[in-house]
Amino acid sequence: MKNKQSSAIEFFDSNYPSVDALRIKAQHRMPKFAFEYLDGGCFSEINLRRNIEEIQDIQLQPYYLRDYKNAVLETELFGETYSAPFGMAPIGLQGLMWPNSCEILAQASVNHNIPFVLSTVGTASIETIAEITEGKFWFQLYHPIENELRDKLLNRAWNSGCRTLVILADTPTFAYRPKEIKNGLSIPPKMSMDNILQMCAHPTWSLSQLAFGSPKFKTMEEYIPKGLDMKHLAMFMNKTFSGRLTQDKIKSLRDAWKGNLVIKGIVNPEEANFAADLGLDGLIVSNHGGRQLDNGQSSIAALETVKELKGKIKIMMDSGLRSGPDIAAALASGADFTFVGRAPMYGVGALGSKGGNHTFTMLKRQLKQVMEQISCENTQDLSNHLISNQSCYNIRS
Repeated sequence: MKNKQSSAIEFFDSNYPSVDALRIKAQHRMPKFAFEYLDGGCFSEINLRRNIEEIQDIQLQPYYLRDYKNAVLETELFGETYSAPFGMAPIGLQGLMWPNSCEILAQASVNHNIPFVLSTVGTASIETIAEITEGKFWFQLYHPIENELRDKLLNRAWNSGCRTLVILADTPTFAYRPKEIKNGLSIPPKMSMDNILQMCAHPTWSLSQLAFGSPKFKTMEEYIPKGLDMKHLAMFMNKTFSGRLTQDKIKSLRDAWKGNLVIKGIVNPEEANFAADLGLDGLIVSNHGGRQLDNGQSSIAALETVKELKGKIKIMMDSGLRSGPDIAAALASGADFTFVGRAPMYGVGALGSKGGNHTFTMLKRQLKQVMEQISCENTQDLSNHLISNQSCYNIRS
């Protein structure tokens, strides 16, 4: 008989067997402004849709007459063996979308033995996530303007056990997101009467916010002057961080950080080669979930342009991954590892504290079924099943 902890880890609610089902449930449980912050993209959301559609164009070749044992999801990355080839992507302001969701997803990541990446602007502190994960977490750095603050954040992450630092390349400016502007979540943010009415109409979300407290940038809390209202807090954050990376900043970070250094947001071969030449350990092909540049490539198309570096640097991918088949497609297309963001957040929005465990269980089951169907025994061999002339970048050219 399985113990209670094992049952909790393997929790799966058959009423929500897909991310689409979780998304619909989350939309009903979350205030509109919170759901649209999670669900939306920039401008007309073209690239958000492109991410989803083009990865679904990838086709895999099954082999039915082979001797076949079983599918193994375990994947090695930076000296760690994870139970699946995906991790929890960094997300800012998780607690706005669902109360305590940062902590929920960190614990679910531990339960499922996958990497959890904490954002500088997440709603749990470095120290809290370190305690939950026993120091086995990654930290994504929004680069501060002042090196003194940068070094303080790096020291806190290192002293908490973090050994993989992710630096963010794809947010040089504040994004233009019409839904967030309308909902008062632009810079500076404001709380409208409409938002207040939405909170009243979603009592589970609102009562949970009361229980856990209003969302804050917990990692940054000790550096933020006391008593700032939302407008002045936004101004402080704007003055504190510079979203644009430079060669000098990256070189300085490589010198300062003795662990694994990963750059996120790379979408072209020139900058991928530059990252490898600088001695970075990995790159994450990403377009920020379609939240920064509407005119850009999909993440799966960008992956095609950098995959020739495989073996020289670890190549990972996020943006647009919403199912086991999506993860299989990304791995078959050249990624060594993947990250999911919206999918587990929909899970928490739909199922609360159980949402992380449910979503990770579901994604693992889906991925394993795909691998068993095509007779692929390990994730590294998925590339041998890619039908290359049917990939998205050819279909849509």
